Amino acid sequence: MEASVAIQSLPAAANDEELIRIVDEVIAYIAASGYNYYVGPFETTIEGPYDELMDIVKECQHIAIRAGAPSVAAYIKVSYKPEGEVLSIERKVGKYHS
Repeated sequence: MEASVAIQSLPAAANDEELIRIVDEVIAYIAASGYNYYVGPFETTIEGPYDELMDIVKECQHIAIRAGAPSVAAYIKVSYKPEGEVLSIERKVGKYHS
């Protein structure tokens, strides 16, 4: 696994319930990608090939808009190592989630 990306999707929403509904659609899209992912309280982390993860990041914004958000902001963190392995989600936090 050459990359790990954390995405915090922040769609504009009328209320908390609408915000959660839209973010849930974004997370469902990430889950459907087939890549290993981890949902945290502020962001979702996904692991896989760099270029494919960047496409997923891009599509997350479109998903939020199609779900009804008039606008969306996102915070993205990327760990990329083209010649090797980045630290996995399991290695970083697995010991805390058994």
